[in-house]
Amino acid sequence: MTTPSPNTQSNAQGSFGAMLQQARKKKQVSLDEAAAELFILKRHLQALEDENFSELPQPAFARGFAINYAKYLGLDPIKIASSFDAAYPNELKVQASNNTDTPLRPMGTLQRDTHSRIRFNPLLIIAVIGVIILAVFLFRMVSHASKEHNEEPVTTTEDMSVSEQAQGASIDATDIGSSGSALNLGGTDISEANLAVRLTDTATVNITDASGSSLMNGEQTSGNYTLAGVPPFNVQIDNVNNISLMLNQEAVALDTYTTDNQASFELAP
Repeated sequence: MTTPSPNTQSNAQGSFGAMLQQARKKKQVSLDEAAAELFILKRHLQALEDENFSELPQPAFARGFAINYAKYLGLDPIKIASSFDAAYPNELKVQASNNTDTPLRPMGTLQRDTHSRIRFNPLLIIAVIGVIILAVFLFRMVSHASKEHNEEPVTTTEDMSVSEQAQGASIDATDIGSSGSALNLGGTDISEANLAVRLTDTATVNITDASGSSLMNGEQTSGNYTLAGVPPFNVQIDNVNNISLMLNQEAVALDTYTTDNQASFELAP
């Protein structure tokens, strides 16, 4: 009658070595990775999966390796420990008990493999990349804002005289209708002009010339007023019926620009 070898026993369904090996492969972990995580020599993990007890250290240490390996792989450590105790050969137990006075040999479980793979956290890498992108974005925004702040504003020099501005604001009466804004009574002189205002009763009159000077402003009482300024004049009248105008001694037809007894227009010679 032959006795099955340890390697034959390791293939038996339900043995602790087979359970350890199946769990490791299911977890997709290599022996090197497991050894680096557990601080257990790779050859000892291989011996546990093969149930090759002769390659393991003393029973107490080997049993601890089996329990820690089971926890790492997500197996029941109590079940693995019981299976280990049942499968451990009696002759090795006797041999171990006879060697109790012998100093313990190094187990090789306290030194991490210096060639173990460096592990990177993907989320940490993504976070670092995000911080770099944000820093670049903020730097470009600050640089752009600083550049705009340092740019000198472009200014336009106004070299036109008051007379030239008045000429540019002048509009020919033939180009406007009854609601137009200017009256041209002939002549091309853009020098100072005289404006005679006659009020038969109280009225609100606002008149400014091309230079922006206010010649008449607000409510006026009845009477005759003589004004002088640079045309064209901006004229606004409330209650046109109480007022008449003469530009350079020529009467202005106010009814042409009147709506609801109010008028607003520009006046030039």
